[in-house]
Parts: sequence; structure tokens; C-alpha cells
Amino acid sequence: MDLLERLITVFAENGYAAVFIALLLCGAGIPLPEDITLVAGGVIAGLGYANVHTMAAVTMVGVLIGDAAMFLLGHHYGEHMLQWKPIALLMPPRRYAKMQEKFERYGNRLMFFARFLPGMRTAVYITAGATHRVSFWRFLLLDGFAALISVPFWVYLGYFGANRREWLLMWMHRGQSSLWVLGGIGLVVLLVWWWRRRQRKLQVQSR
Repeated sequence: MDLLERLITVFAENGYAAVFIALLLCGAGIPLPEDITLVAGGVIAGLGYANVHTMAAVTMVGVLIGDAAMFLLGHHYGEHMLQWKPIALLMPPRRYAKMQEKFERYGNRLMFFARFLPGMRTAVYITAGATHRVSFWRFLLLDGFAALISVPFWVYLGYFGANRREWLLMWMHRGQSSLWVLGGIGLVVLLVWWWRRRQRKLQVQSR
């Protein structure tokens, strides 16, 4: 909660730009929890320092740019990134090998669920780019769909809990479990959409 209070103070004084920059740093693997950052953005909106809908849009863009940057760096530099000191600390060779194994096992689903796995997002996105097994636009679709679930969840939670800190703290603890449920529902919706799209393509090809 101390970190949350400090972020609220900084964001209230500096507005949307501070929230946006903080989320870019989260995407780069800086040890700043993205979820708490999003909640803090929502809280300052609830306190009247920002518009909550604008905050949701700003945070969404910040999250996606941060994620996309890590994917593109991995895509462009590949395993050479492991020699960079900040990346080497975040993802030593053993962890990189484990991430590759997870991609072998779970494929695209891992990119979707990484959004709901604090501490793993940056490593997953870098590995996704470095493997060259997925296009940038597919990555952005999966990550963007997951972000549409998680980002508004945390921002509006902060907004509604701005003046009810005990309630907010309780739901922040419960929030990750709730997100897993929403993420599971979201994945089912995404899979149904893909299946229907594929069926339509097959029908067109068979004519």
C-alpha cells in the first residue's frame, strides 16, 4: 500500500504523462508492478485529478506500446539481447530456455495469459519476438485482447475505490483471481471467434 500511495502522489502531481511513462517502464521490466500502477491511475481519476475514461485509454496505449517494444526488440535482436546487462538480470539463459519450452507447449495461449502473470510478462514478450514463430500483428491481437480485460479492470477498480481504501485493498488482493476467471472467459470468446472465422474461410474456399 505504501507504493500505491507514493504512485498516487506522483500521478496526482504530474497527470497522464506520469502514468504513461510509468507503464512504459513496467513494460521494460523495471520492478514496478503494472497492476498497482493502473490502480493508482484509477485512484487519481476517482479523486478528481483526471477523467477515468481518458485514463483508461491512456493506460491502454501505454501498456500496449511497452509490450510491443519488448516484442520488437526480441524480434530484432533475438538471443543477442541476453548479453545486455538489464536483460541478462531479468532473463538469464536458463529462464530463456524455460520460456522457449513453454512456447513449445502452450503456443499462442501463453502470450494471452502472460497478461495475467505478474513478473513474467516482459520475459514472455521478449521470447515471443525472439522465437520468430508469431507475427507482430498476431501478438498485438492476443496481447491487446488480454489488455482489454485487465487494464480497465484495474483502472476502474482504483476509480471506484479512491475514497474507500480498505475496500480497494481487499479487491486488489482478490483481483488477480477475478482476472483469471475473466481471462478464461476471454480466451473462450477468442477461440470461438477464430473458429468461426476459419469456418467462413473454408466455406468460401469450397465454393
